[in-house]
Amino acid sequence: MGNSFSIIKQNVETLANDSDFSFDALNIRLRRSASDTLNTALQAKNESLLENGQIGSHQYYKSTLKSVEEFAGTKIQFTSINVEWLRKYEKHLLATGQNYTTVGMRCRAIRCMMNIAIKNGFIKESQYPFGNGKYEIPTGQGRKLALTLQQIGKIVTYTDGTETTERYRDLWFFSYLCNGVNFADLLKLKFSNIQNGEIYFIRSKTIRTSKVKRELQAIITPEMKAIIDRWGNKERQPNLYIFDYLKGNETQLREKAIINDIIRRCNRRMKQIGETVGIKGISTYTARHSYATVLKRSGANIAYISESLGHADLKTIENYLASCRLERCCS
Repeated sequence: MGNSFSIIKQNVETLANDSDFSFDALNIRLRRSASDTLNTALQAKNESLLENGQIGSHQYYKSTLKSVEEFAGTKIQFTSINVEWLRKYEKHLLATGQNYTTVGMRCRAIRCMMNIAIKNGFIKESQYPFGNGKYEIPTGQGRKLALTLQQIGKIVTYTDGTETTERYRDLWFFSYLCNGVNFADLLKLKFSNIQNGEIYFIRSKTIRTSKVKRELQAIITPEMKAIIDRWGNKERQPNLYIFDYLKGNETQLREKAIINDIIRRCNRRMKQIGETVGIKGISTYTARHSYATVLKRSGANIAYISESLGHADLKTIENYLASCRLERCCS
């Protein structure tokens, strides 16, 4: 025990003297092996994120660790990660059916670990493989699907007579009407979020990243009220979720798993609806993209759209709207 304490104390003092102390850096130093591997760095990052309750980021780095180990094994030395290695990794991902968006995500996680490796002296700056003239991380060029009001009308009036289809269709429509709220936030809405005929909420995505916690609000339309009446929790207590998928006693990992499962189920059902009415590629994200684009086409200014969606700055919403692909209305 004494020896372990001395090791921890020595590493803390070293990092503090260099003004580079962080728990990520400490975890990596404590887990460093003779080979100082990318694997141990990613694992340390995973554990740190899990401890902090950052489940989405934890799963992001966890999937990256699994991916690089499938490509290059369980002992990937930092010194082996060069431009050629990254290009081969990119080809590997593309050959296994991944797109450039996924390639970019995986390589950004690796870049983060390489930055930490330089700070901790695992590699020299001259060995850093990213940047101009080296390996440049690709950016996916996929465009977001946005629907017209006429197409939205076709979707929300569609039924195949099954309760499952109508439930997921209505949840999708509720997301659209509620300022394009993403499904993770939609499923976390409680009756306490409803005040004087409006829903107030803060985007989960911005809680950790923004100093100012911007509260968004959406007027409850008759259509939203009808959806709550039909599919919402019958016991309308302030502490209960509006839609009865979460109970509130789940671990963060379990909560994330439930939300992801509902999103998958809704995406599958919305894809089927879209194929029936002649619109390809509908997903839960389409509701948010369509909300923003309908506002833009109605003449709303960029500042209002940005505020409604909860984006932090105007440049973000400009880029977001530029990526939205408006589908031609089907006859």
